[in-house]
Amino acid sequence: MNIWVAGARPRTLPAAIAPVLIGTSLINIDNQGINWVNALLALAVGLLLQIAVNYSNDYSDGIRGTDEVRVGPIRLVASGLATADQVKRAAILAYSLAAISGLVLALKTSPLLVLVGGIAIIAGWNYTGGKNPYGYSGFGEVSVFIFFGLVATMGSYFAQSEKLTWQSLLLAIPMGSLSCTILGLNNLRDRPKDETVGKRTLAVRLGDKKARFALIALLLAALVTSLAAVAITPWALLVLLTLPLYLILINGIMNGVTGLGLIRLLGKAGELQLLTSLLITLALSITKA
Repeated sequence: MNIWVAGARPRTLPAAIAPVLIGTSLINIDNQGINWVNALLALAVGLLLQIAVNYSNDYSDGIRGTDEVRVGPIRLVASGLATADQVKRAAILAYSLAAISGLVLALKTSPLLVLVGGIAIIAGWNYTGGKNPYGYSGFGEVSVFIFFGLVATMGSYFAQSEKLTWQSLLLAIPMGSLSCTILGLNNLRDRPKDETVGKRTLAVRLGDKKARFALIALLLAALVTSLAAVAITPWALLVLLTLPLYLILINGIMNGVTGLGLIRLLGKAGELQLLTSLLITLALSITKA
């Protein structure tokens, strides 16, 4: 695999696609057609921001030396496959393309999106970058919930309707919770190493046992709020088809899996988020039909 494709961490991209699918398809309940140009622009912003964050994390962690021993995906700087400057330029390019896509979307809808997009870019860089990265202080999950849950889902709906509704907020919660689950599993996997290098992620702050309880709470929150979408359409019960994945994840977390076992659970969490978004999208489409 090309090192730049690997460095972009394609397995994380469903977390960027899922909320855009839901936010875009929610326009169906308004009995309006989807604006596909706006939908594609919203998707481009989401994907490019995810890729940019992945590259900037690789760069920032690499120059700090916190990525030298990893169980997870390849890191370009730490492994020596690319220089820090090369990865930094890749991150800046991805952020720039995200900004351009967002600017075009804002020109087609509302200038408010310029402000939201700017804040998202700053948050993405400062997750592990800057003098005081908040990802090193246990606030990564909060940021992920806001930007890959609330902003991504509600922003995609706003790109279609130019309004925000309680329905878009409700459907943003499971997306944010599942994105936090993915990050939480990643941080739980890296907890022993992060603790030794002073990276105080939420998993490090809570400790192994409490971090696992927090993950289960996030999964339950995602399931409950997904099913609560029956208030929007009874077809939201399709989400029950994801129960096997929930059981696999909860069982693995409760049984204390570590290392490679957590990597497998990360894959399942990504599948769960994407499947949830597809089922809710289907439910909303059936409702319109």
